[in-house]
Amino acid sequence: MPSDKLSNIHNDLDGYNKLIRFYEEHKDDIFENIEIELTTWFDANLSAVLGAILDTIKNDGLNGIKFINIQNNIQTILQKNGFLSFYGYDKIHDTFNTTLQYKKLKPTDSRYFNQYLEDDLLNRKEFPNMSDVVHERISESIQEMFVNARMHSESEFIYTCGQFFPSEHRLNFTIVDSGIGFAKRIEKNLGQTISSSDAIRWAMIEGHTTKQGVSGGLGLAILKEFITLNKGKIQIVSGDAFYELSDNTEKIQKLNNYFDGSVISMTFKTDDNKTYKLASEAQENINDIF
Repeated sequence: MPSDKLSNIHNDLDGYNKLIRFYEEHKDDIFENIEIELTTWFDANLSAVLGAILDTIKNDGLNGIKFINIQNNIQTILQKNGFLSFYGYDKIHDTFNTTLQYKKLKPTDSRYFNQYLEDDLLNRKEFPNMSDVVHERISESIQEMFVNARMHSESEFIYTCGQFFPSEHRLNFTIVDSGIGFAKRIEKNLGQTISSSDAIRWAMIEGHTTKQGVSGGLGLAILKEFITLNKGKIQIVSGDAFYELSDNTEKIQKLNNYFDGSVISMTFKTDDNKTYKLASEAQENINDIF
C-alpha cells in the first residue's frame, strides 16, 4: 500500500477535507500497515483531529500506523505538544510555550479536562483580558462541550489540543470526539431525522439540547458573543457539514466526505486589548464590555 501524504493541513475547510478524506479511505481497512507522511505545514491543534482519526482506523489494533516522513518543523512541534509520543517519538520541551498539549481523555476525565482548560488555555498570558465572571462563563461554555461529548457522542475517548501562533496573534483550541455526530445524536435521542448541516444549526441555538429533562445546548451563546467581539472564529465539523462563524458571519459548507464524529475548534485573537466584562458588572468604559 502506498503511503498517505497529508500536506499543507490548515485549520480551514480544505484542511478538514484532506483529513476526512484520509479517514474515509482507511476506516474500513483490515490487516493493513498505514504509512503517513506529514509535509509542508500542519496546524498543531489539528493533532486532536488526526489522533481521533488514527485511533478509529486502527480498528482495535487490526491495522498498523506508522509515520515514515515528517517534515522537520512539523515533527518538532508535534513532539513538543506530545502528539508523537503516542507513536514512539520522544517528547521535546516547549521552550517558548507555544503549544497546548495534546490530550486523549476518557469521558470520565472531566475534572482533569477542566484543570487542563484553565492551565493551558484560559490562564495563558496571551488570552484576552476578562473579568472573573466572564472567565468563569467562558470556562463553563467550553466545559459544556466536553460534557456533551461525554454524555452523547458514544466515543471511547475525547481528544483536545491547541496552538499559539505569535506572529499571527491567534490561539487555536480544538475538541474532538469520534462518536456518532450531531445528526445521529438528535435522531437517536429525539427521534428526528435531520441533515448534518441542520443538526449543527439546531445545536447552535441556545437552549436546544438532546439531554432529557434539562436545559442546555452546546453552551456556545456567550462564547459566540465573546469570539465575535474578539474577531476570532468558531468551527464545527460533524457528518458531512462544516460550520464557521468568522467576521460576525455564519456559513455552512458541505464536506467532500462524511466524518463519524464531531470537531469543535475555536480561534482567539491575542492582539485584542479590550477587557471583557458582563454588562451587569460594568460601571465605565462601555466599549469594553458585553
